[in-house]
Amino acid sequence: MEVIASEAITSPPQVSPDWVRLSGASAMALRLASGRFSRDFDFGGINLLLNYDEGCLSDCAYCGLARTRPGHYEEKSFIRVDWPLVETDVLAERMAEHKDSLTRLCISMVTHARAFKDTVDITERVARKVDTPMSILVAPPTLNYDRLKTFREVGVDMIGIGLDAVTEELFRQKRTDVPNGGLKWDNYWNVVEWSRQLFGPWKVNCHTLVGLGETDYDMAQMFFRLKSMEVFSYLFNFNPEPDSRMGHQPVAPLTRWRRIQLMKTLIEEYDLAADRLTFDDAGALCGLRADSPQLDHMIRRVAAQGTAFMTDGCPSSGGEPGCTRPYGSYKPSDPYRDYPFQPDVDDLAAIRGELRLDELLRA
Repeated sequence: MEVIASEAITSPPQVSPDWVRLSGASAMALRLASGRFSRDFDFGGINLLLNYDEGCLSDCAYCGLARTRPGHYEEKSFIRVDWPLVETDVLAERMAEHKDSLTRLCISMVTHARAFKDTVDITERVARKVDTPMSILVAPPTLNYDRLKTFREVGVDMIGIGLDAVTEELFRQKRTDVPNGGLKWDNYWNVVEWSRQLFGPWKVNCHTLVGLGETDYDMAQMFFRLKSMEVFSYLFNFNPEPDSRMGHQPVAPLTRWRRIQLMKTLIEEYDLAADRLTFDDAGALCGLRADSPQLDHMIRRVAAQGTAFMTDGCPSSGGEPGCTRPYGSYKPSDPYRDYPFQPDVDDLAAIRGELRLDELLRA
């Protein structure tokens, strides 16, 4: 008997723009996955990630999506959370069903030749189904001024830039120390400046990461620089991804993290002057000069309110936090690093102990 081999039946690749990866929390919010958080809170910020067989072509030392990190791209975590695949059109339909609870959509690009075109496609598909504020966390190596302008034209209202490293030296060490690395410090700042021109004041943000080897002084200089440009700094805590090149590096001590959170809020929202900050020889924040009762009271009030320790993220249409990315900076078993909700009385007591504010003010 002659056996004729049939042609193998293959499924089309599950890649963008027809497919996207959806954060685990977003999948829960849209009822595409089951689960619950350890504490109940409203969650309406939907986070998407482009998906390609080749993955992201960058190779940042700390990133779970790094090109040389072991494993298939679809199996890799990003900020240590799962990102299940979903069809883009299904996602848009589900967002329309839950439109009343949505606060914002954020699409995270990756470094890939098709990323710009596919991001525009995905943005337009969602915009046809639901009216929600939209952000893009851009991949600067794929962009220019005209492409950023296109994002504005299709309805994007905020641009995020994953600067992460707050000094040029660290940027080169952690992001471009690979063969033919295409990430350029100057290019990132071009994208920041173009975005600021196109989208306006406080419509652009730079992600800044604590724990890559920078000092507190370095962080402060970046906060002042971005504030002068009317650009937000969204603060992240380095959370090592297993098997990444920085997978064994420890996270920043909790007291250091709390003090940087407070320092950023005082600079951004309360115009704290640089001469009010004291740093030791190693560049660590060691004092807040509150040499008047009014300033002392203001600093203590900001620390006690708790909002300085909440997640930085793009706002909803009403101005409230629209993107809270729970567990983006810490493990679920760890103390909250940034709170995706207003800290309660017990949380504030814990924050006071972690902050050790009296030591800073005495110094």
